[in-house]
Amino acid sequence: MATLEEVVKKPGTQIATDYVNRVFEAVKKRDPYEYEFHQAVKEIFDSLIPVLAKHPKYIEHNILERMVEPERIITFRVPWVDDNGKAHVNRGYRVQFNSAIGPYKGGLRFHPSVNASIIKFLGFEQILKNSLTGLPIGGGKGGSDFDPKGKSEGEIMRFTQSFMTELCKYIGPDIDVPAGDIGVGAREIGYMFGQYKKIRGGYEAGVLTGKGLGFGGSLARTEATGYGTVYFVHEMLKDKGLSFKNSTVVVSGSGNVSIYAIDKATQLGAKVVACSDSNGYIYDENGLNLETIKQIKEVDRKRISEYIKEHPHAEYFEGCSGIWSIPCDIALPCATQNEIDQTSAKILIANGVKAIGEGANMPCTLDAIDAFLASETLFGPGKAVNAGGVAVSALEMTQNSMRLSWTFGEVDTKLHEIMINIYQSSMKAAEDYGHPGNLVVGANIAGFVKVADAMIAQGVI
Repeated sequence: MATLEEVVKKPGTQIATDYVNRVFEAVKKRDPYEYEFHQAVKEIFDSLIPVLAKHPKYIEHNILERMVEPERIITFRVPWVDDNGKAHVNRGYRVQFNSAIGPYKGGLRFHPSVNASIIKFLGFEQILKNSLTGLPIGGGKGGSDFDPKGKSEGEIMRFTQSFMTELCKYIGPDIDVPAGDIGVGAREIGYMFGQYKKIRGGYEAGVLTGKGLGFGGSLARTEATGYGTVYFVHEMLKDKGLSFKNSTVVVSGSGNVSIYAIDKATQLGAKVVACSDSNGYIYDENGLNLETIKQIKEVDRKRISEYIKEHPHAEYFEGCSGIWSIPCDIALPCATQNEIDQTSAKILIANGVKAIGEGANMPCTLDAIDAFLASETLFGPGKAVNAGGVAVSALEMTQNSMRLSWTFGEVDTKLHEIMINIYQSSMKAAEDYGHPGNLVVGANIAGFVKVADAMIAQGVI
């Protein structure tokens, strides 16, 4: 294999391609079974070839090899006791990936699928996502393989307190500021904040985001990721003379992101006809009743199949992938990674889908993305589309530092402006580097340049 010195002597794009391939092969060799991490790295690396070819300083400073290795990976056991007095042990993670532009910032995910590969892929994506917001936050991620489903309030409280007992050693308002993700909402953040405060003996409101409004939380944080998703897709549609008005929309998932994507899309005149959970999906040709979904998922914490008890004209289907067979104008995958594969992508395209907005992290496989781009379907990548959540988390940090609380309207206006800026900067980067309209390339480059320049300015550390 060519050395770095040999590679940089080759002309232009070939230099960049050889460098990307060399670093990617090294990533696979070092961590051969971290498939989700490999997928995230591959998608980003391929997009960066134009910027590496134009600016060889990033190769000379070996930025990619430095960027793909986390600054710190923390793994720890989380012992807890269930309601029957039986002890259990789960594994906890925090990946502090890159602090070049600010303290580590990223969510905590509680789900049985969580492992080092999942957390690293999420953390790596978070570096560029956070950079795109224009706010001073670095990339991190964390979580546990704990499954909150079926657990009592007491079990969840004891688990989250045990989790924070270890995590608190590594975080702080100017070091690392976790938030929520799948399986971690305001309830879990509240328990963790209480435990952190008890152990540290002080009131550091800025150590966690997604807190309750009564103790440092921000208005519009609950809605932020879903609203931001729709704000971004709205800009994407507007550029092509399209809109949400009178469009048919399918949204996967039925958690926080999905609910508020449905909410905002409906406000803009769309008819949202389907959503899902991990068991199956519902289809309501008349348009989903959002209040029913909120009651089922946010209050009763039950499965989405309960919807048809209140709306018997609707249909419920076991399994999740079938949701993408429903004809729609706009598809918003807001559930989890790799939920749209090439087969589902081709079905969506054949049914006339006009736009895809990734409300989740990496919900489309690489083959699916290729299919959408080849068909000239409008495609918004997750690191840009779903950046609204972390953007408002950073705004929550700002409010905590200032000891102020902004109104819902103030936060929502700032969120809308941030999402417009992300769209515009991604489009500009795509244009500047020879891939006009390709938001995958544009978002990756726009996010990368800011971080890479900061890394160079700060030296090899």
